[in-house]
Formats: sequence, C-alpha cells, structure tokens
Amino acid sequence: MPDTFPPPSTTDQPPHAGDGAAPDDEAVMSFLDHLEELRWSLLWGGLGIMVAVVVAAFFSNWIVNTLLIGPTRPSFFMYDVLGINARELDLLNRTITGQFFADLGTIVIVGIIIGSPVLVYFLWRFIEPALYPEERSGMRFASAFATFFFLLGTAFGYLILTPLALQFFAGYQLSDQIINQFDIITYFTMVTYWTVGTGLLFELPVVVYFLAKVGIITPEMMRTYRRHALVVILVLAAFLTPPDPVSQVIVGMPLLFLYEVSIYVARYVQRKQEKALST
Repeated sequence: MPDTFPPPSTTDQPPHAGDGAAPDDEAVMSFLDHLEELRWSLLWGGLGIMVAVVVAAFFSNWIVNTLLIGPTRPSFFMYDVLGINARELDLLNRTITGQFFADLGTIVIVGIIIGSPVLVYFLWRFIEPALYPEERSGMRFASAFATFFFLLGTAFGYLILTPLALQFFAGYQLSDQIINQFDIITYFTMVTYWTVGTGLLFELPVVVYFLAKVGIITPEMMRTYRRHALVVILVLAAFLTPPDPVSQVIVGMPLLFLYEVSIYVARYVQRKQEKALST
C-alpha cells in the first residue's frame, strides 16, 4: 500500500496574538522584492519632495524676502504677537556665492518641509501590507502624528524661537564699539537649525509611542526618571540648536510639556496592550 500523505498546507499559519488576522498576501515576498518596494517608495517620496521644491522655486522671491529675511525686520508680525520692541538686523554678504546658496538653501529647506508628508505617506504604504490589522491602526496614528509634530515643531522654531533668539543676539554687545552685523550664510544656517532642529525634537511623543510598544519604556519609568529626562532634553536641545542658553531654554520648555504628554501616550499604549492580553 503506497504511502500517501496530504500535501502540507501553505495557508496554515500560527495565529497572531490579537484577532488572528494575517497580513495581506501581497506582503509575502522575497527580500529582493522588499528592497524593490522600498526603493520605489523612497523614489516616490523623493519625487514628492522634488515637486515641492520646484513649487517653492516659483515663489522664491516671496519665500526669501518674507520667510528668510522677514524675522530681521521690526515689522515681522510675530514681534507684535510676542510683545517685543524689535530692532532691525543688518545682513551682510562676505562671500561671492553667499547670496546664491542662501537663496537655493532656503528653497530646498522649504520644499523638504512641505514635501515631508508625501515621504511619510509612501513609507507608510510600504510598511502597511506587512502589518496585522490591530498594528495598522497604531501605525496610522504614529505616521499622522509624526507629520503633525514635525510641522508643529518647525512652526515653533520659526515663529517663536527664531525671533526671540535673533533679538537677543542683536542686542547683545560687549562694547559700544562693536556693531552686530550678521553674515547671510551664518544667518541662514542658524534659522535652519532653529526651525528643522526644533521640528525633530518635537517628535518626542512619536518616539515614546514606538518605545512603549516594544516595551522599552513604561509610564511609571518616565515618571520616576522625570528629573533625568530634564537633563537629557537640555542636552538634545543643545545638540540640535545653536550652543547658547537662550535657545536651549526656549526649546526646553515645550519639550518638557511634550515629555508630560508622552507619559500619557505611553500609558495609552500600555492600556491597549493590557486589554489585548486580557481578551
């Protein structure tokens, strides 16, 4: 009697700790196929940023004169909002290519900020098919809030940190014989650091969300090490902003608030995990 056995089933998969639903079938592909998908996701995301840069180039005059140079003028609207009696800043160009690279750099930075949601969207589309349904809802939350907090951070860096820091340094003098005049490249670099660096620092709740999901941190741990977190936040503020106490304090205050928000984010993740285990 011949030995006949039913062929092994390719659909029997171990149940997932949740509702048992498996990722999409399209997600089952080879390593090289995954790399190809990632390549196209990065290409489409990069194309979105390039389109945003091209659009920014059409509005280059307004971007440079209003966004870049705006905070140097006393008429900049945020000075009225912040109640600052602003002084005008003098910008100088000391290199042959200084104004060109300041113009080009501003357009590129604005394009990257505007186009960043497109990159996040395509990266999300790459990751989504490999996730289980309960994981997808969390990732949607993370990807949406990553974009939100980055744009919120850049807005804070440009609208609040930049005017306050500029006026502080414009009025800081060792002697009446020393006149404060800012080089255009140095000015552009500082504004970029203040804007983009603050945007990255504002991703703290999103980072905490992922660390809480993998069990690296808990809300109890964050409450216990709150004082240590203050030191870490000031170090991060010093690393991603110019090395001056004014920038660190201005950036540190909202980061401390975001740290408290992150404790509730970690608690939210913990409760969801406890609920999943109890069902």
